Amino acid sequence: MAIIHKTTMSPGKLELLAAWLPAQPWYLPTGRPPALARAGGFRLDDPEGEVGIEFMVVTDTSGEEPTAYHVPLTYRGAPLAGAEAALVGTTEHGVLGRRWVYDGPHDPVLAAQLLALFHGRAVPQAQSLSDTPDPTVTARYDGPDPAVADADARAGADADALTVTRVLGNAAPATGSLGEVTAGWTGPDGTAHRGVFASLAAR
Repeated sequence: MAIIHKTTMSPGKLELLAAWLPAQPWYLPTGRPPALARAGGFRLDDPEGEVGIEFMVVTDTSGEEPTAYHVPLTYRGAPLAGAEAALVGTTEHGVLGRRWVYDGPHDPVLAAQLLALFHGRAVPQAQSLSDTPDPTVTARYDGPDPAVADADARAGADADALTVTRVLGNAAPATGSLGEVTAGWTGPDGTAHRGVFASLAAR
């Protein structure tokens, strides 16, 4: 179970993302620096209790219309070998000390737990509360039983079958998808939205 500490991070998550987002190929440039606000998300637990896993939604209001980005993040107490290109930045956590923050889809722990969510082996957790399931996050999976062992999944097996939605909307699930993870977020005007955060395709 992940423990959510009510403390400070310096720099904060939005500061890290404001510097990182414009360099991403899926970012929609506005000609201005990102103006980010937290808009929703959820967490998954790392069975080993070492890695923080957060599926974060931020809205960028720097353009004519707000854009919602889904930014899965992992938080580690030491650098992840071979993942230098996926590093969002480092931050000082008020309780845990130095944390290395990574773009989550490139972290094998997040990939394995996202697959576990599809396969009914992980329970989505509230973004800001400890030991509190989030029943608003739903997972559908219509494929065969997983053919790989959990240990192989933790090493990143089948990760290429996962697609993480980066720019959120209310579009229908992709044709031929074996399943989707669906969750909600809140727009800058308070409007509730819901959409596909990740999908799993046939190999």
